Amino acid sequence: MLLEALYHVPRDKWAYAYDSRTIHLRVRTKKNDVNSVVAMTGDKYDWKSTYFEITMDKAASDEMFDYWEAEVLPKYKRLSYAFRITAGTETTYMLDSGIYHYCPAPTGGYYEFPYIHEIDVITVPEWAQDAIFYQIIPERFANGDPSNDPEVTDPWGGQPKMDNFFGGDLKGVLDHLNDLADLGINAIYFTPLFKSPSNHKYDTVDYKQVDPHFGTNALLKEVVEACHAKGIRVMLDAVFNHCSEQFPPFQDVLKNGEKSKYKDWFHVNKFPARIENGIATYDTFGFYGNMPKFNTANPEVKQYLLDVAEYWIREIKLDGWRLDVANEVDHHFWRDFRTVVKAVNPEAYIVGEVWSDSLSWLSGDQFDSVMNYPFAEKVLEFFNGGMDGATFSNRMSSLLMRYPQQTNEVVFNMLCSHDTPRLLTRVGGDKRKQKLAVVFLFTYMGTPCIFYGDEVGITGDVDPDCRKCMIWEQNKQDRELYDFYKMMIHLRKKNKALREGRFRFLKADPGNPCIIYERANADIHFTVWMNNTGQKQTLSHPMVTTDWRDALSDEQVPPVNGVMNITLDAYGYRILYRKIAK
Repeated sequence: MLLEALYHVPRDKWAYAYDSRTIHLRVRTKKNDVNSVVAMTGDKYDWKSTYFEITMDKAASDEMFDYWEAEVLPKYKRLSYAFRITAGTETTYMLDSGIYHYCPAPTGGYYEFPYIHEIDVITVPEWAQDAIFYQIIPERFANGDPSNDPEVTDPWGGQPKMDNFFGGDLKGVLDHLNDLADLGINAIYFTPLFKSPSNHKYDTVDYKQVDPHFGTNALLKEVVEACHAKGIRVMLDAVFNHCSEQFPPFQDVLKNGEKSKYKDWFHVNKFPARIENGIATYDTFGFYGNMPKFNTANPEVKQYLLDVAEYWIREIKLDGWRLDVANEVDHHFWRDFRTVVKAVNPEAYIVGEVWSDSLSWLSGDQFDSVMNYPFAEKVLEFFNGGMDGATFSNRMSSLLMRYPQQTNEVVFNMLCSHDTPRLLTRVGGDKRKQKLAVVFLFTYMGTPCIFYGDEVGITGDVDPDCRKCMIWEQNKQDRELYDFYKMMIHLRKKNKALREGRFRFLKADPGNPCIIYERANADIHFTVWMNNTGQKQTLSHPMVTTDWRDALSDEQVPPVNGVMNITLDAYGYRILYRKIAK
């Protein structure tokens, strides 16, 4: 076996407490290189009577490695352990002290999980696992109160531009909550609502005032109360990396320069703070001079922003925060942010905007989740024909191995957002591909989110085209697509195995874009069959039991001689399930 490929460390995603009694262990080996991995476990103070061997499951594989997992319930909440790795006639032992071709006497040099402290267990809001999120840009969702429209407002449904307005507001959201409830939505993610000169509101002027074009603070509270009455949670967007140039403390810096009492609230590299040759003399979001970057290490700034976070959690009983440009804010700030928010609402859902591997924010002391853009990119590349089943399996499995299981169960999965082209546009206008991608979204591990209007067929290219007005006239909506979304939402909400169960690819071959995968918990076993080609295909896979049924029609679908054969139309899918006998 290739010893250089063996990897384990007793921390992070490799050894972690899943709950107050359970430890999860992971080991990496070279792909297709070993036959088995056994976790040799026990208590370091009583090894003989607590010794227990666990054969680890091959949970995932990517292009280069296999990943093995085991669940351990130590007798005394602490664990010493080593791994016995077998490849043919070769046996290797991996310990904290090194790799050996013999079994060192326990427990010296063994890995240790010293103790499961409940306070250190990564905990995430339970409700987020059951949530179906719906992302709303308030300015583009519905115009419920024309009296608060901006002075220049374009007719509803016109072409979005970087700086035009259509008059969407919170009253419009309130008017359409029944529509969201009918679809099956039980959580809303609002893009920024606070006072700002732009249509997108990511340049905040007043963090404690709802933008007058959207309504009032009292109206926002009414919206949240109405949502809660319908079982819908609410998450707002927090822009704490930067503000608007119109933000009063920054205006003071522009006016008074180095004499301003707010000069250390920002990263001013040279006074006066201004634009020189197209570049600001102060740090900004990107290179946008109208969005100066906060110095979140400054105690006054930190306290100001933490007060904002706490204010809205208390004032409107907010259920969560989505954190804009979260990776550009210091970790110390986010640790204090979590402490403040969770003190008021322990079940608040904290989602960071990080576009890459986010493990350093997901150790239980900062975020509960992140916006899973890598998920969207890989899923859409696959369903657009950019990779075969084996490559897709490798890449999705690699994503699952990035984080601990409890994080994977609530990672914020979406297929598009206000920062990307629309889903239907991203799949070339092919509704069959859109459906395949959505089936994957709703049967994959994590918390799914729909971008408003995707369910009725709205298209749109890159920003600002993706931020079109919602279509409310039913004769202009794709109602068949709407019914499909409604069906998939119902299926996920009805079946806990699709929200918490094991995910694993069963068939994903090189050169073949068709896949089969499973979700399963202790009660129900699902298999999902997908034909990601433009021709009719028959997919086959061994099935031991004969009690399979179609999850959408409930008709019986028995295998023949231990093999299930499923014929699918071009870009077709089928979802099967069986109840697990107790």
